[in-house]
Amino acid sequence: MSRRLDLSIHDYQGIRHMAVGRYYGICSRSARRSASSPAQCRKRNSSVGRGHCMGGAASIQLGCAHLGEVRHVCALFDGDDEAHRVLMPFIVDGFACREKAVHIVGSDRETDHLRRLEQAGIDVPDALARGQLDVRSNTDTYLSGGRFDADRMLAAFEAMASGNDPSGYPLSRIVCNMDWTGDSRPLFDDVLRFEARVNAVWSRHKDVVICVYDVRQMSGDMVIDIMRTHPIVLIGHVLQENPFFVPPERFLRERAEREGARGDMP
Repeated sequence: MSRRLDLSIHDYQGIRHMAVGRYYGICSRSARRSASSPAQCRKRNSSVGRGHCMGGAASIQLGCAHLGEVRHVCALFDGDDEAHRVLMPFIVDGFACREKAVHIVGSDRETDHLRRLEQAGIDVPDALARGQLDVRSNTDTYLSGGRFDADRMLAAFEAMASGNDPSGYPLSRIVCNMDWTGDSRPLFDDVLRFEARVNAVWSRHKDVVICVYDVRQMSGDMVIDIMRTHPIVLIGHVLQENPFFVPPERFLRERAEREGARGDMP
């Protein structure tokens, strides 16, 4: 059985250093120190300047780095507070650039989420009225009818993409809270296959899509598995190309072979 992650600060820093220090050889010791500092990230954000609001033509700041053309991101955080602390500058920046914000959150956290947006300076009633802010429940979105249907979700995200959105915003910054998966391994396996397949959708659009996972709810192998389905990973403030990423076709083939082997066992 997989060991559940005990996310003391020591363990969380261990995960971060594993993913960033050992596997990301391009990330220096000084970069790791600055990446773990919110003050340093705010300083970097302030240096981007207004010229970056070009409908996605220029790079987008996330954490302590900039996104390129690949924008399907796995974000691993130690709870809601860290997630909001890291993502809020990215969210606020999107409103300033007149881009659409789609936030898929837990129904029990919607009030708190809107409060945090207001505290960050967002005029929430106005943004909702204009359609710039779209807040959805993650259970209603992913578990419509009480079950997860990957094909339905692929179609839903295709419709949600800015290229198909009639609202006219140049791109969407989509943040998906994935805590609805809980610790059910069969459901999580379905989500893994979906996360691999949805790369094809986002490769056709310039939207930024951040799948937010709370590592306190995940076993060690679940963390690695979900990273394998995302080309970009955000761990704390550190944004990097993901060395664990496996191309979708290969990932799905390996999953099918593994599940077939388990089915053949007596």
